[in-house]
Amino acid sequence: MDGQIEIEYSEPSTLNEVFSILAKVDGAKVLAGGTDVVVSMREGKIAPSHLVNIKRIPGLDRIGPSNEGGLSIGALATIGAVDSSAMVRNAFPMVAEAAHQLGSLQVRNRATVGGNLCNSSPSADMAPPFIALGAVAKIAGPKGERSVLLEDFFAGPGMTVLSKTDILTEIHIPSPPPDSCGAFLKHGPRQCMDIATVNAALMVKMNGDLCDYARLVLGAVAPIPMRAKKAEAEIRGRPIEDGLVRKVGEIAAKECTPISDMRGSLEYRREIVNVLVRRLFGKALGTRFSR
Repeated sequence: MDGQIEIEYSEPSTLNEVFSILAKVDGAKVLAGGTDVVVSMREGKIAPSHLVNIKRIPGLDRIGPSNEGGLSIGALATIGAVDSSAMVRNAFPMVAEAAHQLGSLQVRNRATVGGNLCNSSPSADMAPPFIALGAVAKIAGPKGERSVLLEDFFAGPGMTVLSKTDILTEIHIPSPPPDSCGAFLKHGPRQCMDIATVNAALMVKMNGDLCDYARLVLGAVAPIPMRAKKAEAEIRGRPIEDGLVRKVGEIAAKECTPISDMRGSLEYRREIVNVLVRRLFGKALGTRFSR
């Protein structure tokens, strides 16, 4: 039919086949769950000449213990599999909670961890808890494998450090240190099935009554998921009490760089950051801080 664009389609069964196609074909796009790619195609945001479906490659959907300690989550693991994994829920509950709040049941059963991250949306729900936990992205390409801290994986909206022939294969989450705790929160127009107006994750390492260190990660308030490092520095080495938590929330709200859009104004997002930070500390530590 006139006006239709033909798109080539491949289902390689090995990574080497994927690398070969990506190297040879301009405009090729990797397809996993398809919940982002297909929607973007329908909306005219992307027009790939070749779709490379990597779902047939064995092993990339594994969720299990890592040889390096901690947990390995394959890039092709579905969000639903992460949500329902007892191993994830027991060891890293904020990762499972973020997965549970991502989209509808139908979306979670198709969308993949790798797709959610490689789409590099500032509001990606899986990014904040992974970054807060110090997760590492494992990347494979024709020249071999490399590892990148996930907080360094994102280069901008829709952009990552992946080259034309690279594939994200795995997320490695190191074992949490003793006396650590964490939490994830998401705020949006609806209770579920909505893109976050703001999402955030916190990991706190305690040393007695003092905060040894904290990782506070904010989503949907900057071009990429961001660590609020000024806020983190404010609380390091100090006892976590109400006045300090309030100050940390205020610092984080000033540190982020949100935009105004249909989901919320710049000012509204800053205020939500302030509130979520206080709630994160309360949820992680089992303490109620003033609002």
